[in-house]
Amino acid sequence: MSAPGSTLRLHVEDPSPLLEAAFRRIEAETMAGVPILNSALQVEAVGFTRWQDHWLGIVITPWFMNLMLVPGKADTWQSVAPGLRLFRNFPSGDFAFLGSDESEVGEFQSCSLFSPMGQFADQAGAREVALAALAALQAEPVAAAPAPSKDAFEDPKQAALERPMSKREFLGSVFRRG
Repeated sequence: MSAPGSTLRLHVEDPSPLLEAAFRRIEAETMAGVPILNSALQVEAVGFTRWQDHWLGIVITPWFMNLMLVPGKADTWQSVAPGLRLFRNFPSGDFAFLGSDESEVGEFQSCSLFSPMGQFADQAGAREVALAALAALQAEPVAAAPAPSKDAFEDPKQAALERPMSKREFLGSVFRRG
């Protein structure tokens, strides 16, 4: 369902060129001269493929790297108002996506992976990390061995607590691979 008062724009074809146009416009209109921009990077849509009737990929800009979800089919799309979040379930876990709307694309949702982008030396490195993040996002988590009991350690600081992996840990593991 689309947000009240708006018309949902569905994308039959890869929305990469539209996303790139939108973020190039944003870069020119509102980001010029902003100190967090990484001049080694440019706007690029990476790895967009169909996912549950919609388009999933990553947009790299000189100021962020975000997962993007763009509507492909009306009856399975869940709208969320701009600035509000919706949790989406992937094999690797749940991720919060923010509602967005840009004239070139229409409604879409984004999940921040990196911002600012100072840790990337060049576009090729950012693209490699983006593709690794997409692969990791859709991979089933590896089952961890059961944590030993606290009694197994002489030093209680070494006792591990079982908990789900945070988004920061997930992205850290992807970034270290890239």
